[in-house]
Amino acid sequence: MSVLSGKNVLLGITGGIAAYKTANLVRLFIKSGASVKVVMTESAKEFITPLTLSTLSKNPVLSSFTTTEDENSVWNSHVDQGLWADLMIIAPATANTMSKMANGISDNFLLATYLSAKCPVYIAPAMDLDMYRHTSTQNTLTVLKSFGNIIIPAGFGELASGLIGEGRMAEPEDIVTFIEGDILSKLPLKNKKVLITAGPTYETIDPVRFIGNHSSGKMGFELAEVAASLGAEVFLVTGPTHLEISHSLIKIFRVISAEEMYNEVHQHYKNSDIAILSAAVADYRPKNVAKNKIKKEKASLTIELEPTKDILASLGQIKEHQYLVGFALETNNEENNAKQKLANKNLDAIVLNSLNDEGAGFGKSTNKITFIDKDLNIKAFKLKSKAEVAHDIFNEIIHKINA
Repeated sequence: MSVLSGKNVLLGITGGIAAYKTANLVRLFIKSGASVKVVMTESAKEFITPLTLSTLSKNPVLSSFTTTEDENSVWNSHVDQGLWADLMIIAPATANTMSKMANGISDNFLLATYLSAKCPVYIAPAMDLDMYRHTSTQNTLTVLKSFGNIIIPAGFGELASGLIGEGRMAEPEDIVTFIEGDILSKLPLKNKKVLITAGPTYETIDPVRFIGNHSSGKMGFELAEVAASLGAEVFLVTGPTHLEISHSLIKIFRVISAEEMYNEVHQHYKNSDIAILSAAVADYRPKNVAKNKIKKEKASLTIELEPTKDILASLGQIKEHQYLVGFALETNNEENNAKQKLANKNLDAIVLNSLNDEGAGFGKSTNKITFIDKDLNIKAFKLKSKAEVAHDIFNEIIHKINA
């Protein structure tokens, strides 16, 4: 999954020959999981049709402040377009349009939208060699950068005039890659490695039976999704679950038993910066596993259990630079039990939730947590979706590691 997934992308197209490439650019943004809207100048229509772009983006293309519908004029709000966007890209950006942007001139719908945008704005210049090299153009680029705009460097190659040199609009694939890289570089967990455990473990009784629990893995998977969205490289170690996840920054490792999870977690812990153990690991397992299916008898069945390895405690013992977070699902004396676990296992923080809270616990789409750090600072949150809870947890972690 791209970092552009779920983003609202506003593409501004001006009247340069490179406008024909924007059909592919729209397609690449859609393929990345973004929602796309297009605004264009009237002159841009000479190079590519609004019909093509609206078909690809699945949104109307706007180029003027009004649209005629059934002989009535409908107002198109440039402000709404600017506020909708998570990021705006102007490609191709001609020398004329960039000069107007640098000087606050707003004589068309695209420029008015640009001036209303509250989001990051990317500019992909496109013009002939001499125009690009001209002092006025270079000054314009300097001014636009000073406003906080991000310039996507023009490429080198054959131009519409037949000359060869700088000024060619970056290729659509390069534009998308540039924007993804820029977004990633500014994310708070860029270059961080995050280890997350999720789901239950199954401890074998015989070839067809096991000891397990009701954990769905949803909380751990949401944590992995959020960590990746913040730029981290994620190692997700999960017990048996039907959940799937697809993100270029997430590597998933599926295990069954507590022993397998212990071994897999220790493979990745040393190189991790943050470890969050949200899995519901079995505390006990059958001491002897039957080789054949145990037949039902009239007499009662006794299974001797032995403790599994304590994964969280083992990580606390070897902790060096890692920020280690555990989970505590409690049914009574919740806060004291969580604090004791925090201290006994040498954690940096613990996430407490209680089965006594309605909407919290296994198998739910919601959770209600209390975040407790090693200094016993306590922050309680309201009942929220697990996706929102994952954001809350990482907000707390980022705040702590940057303090």
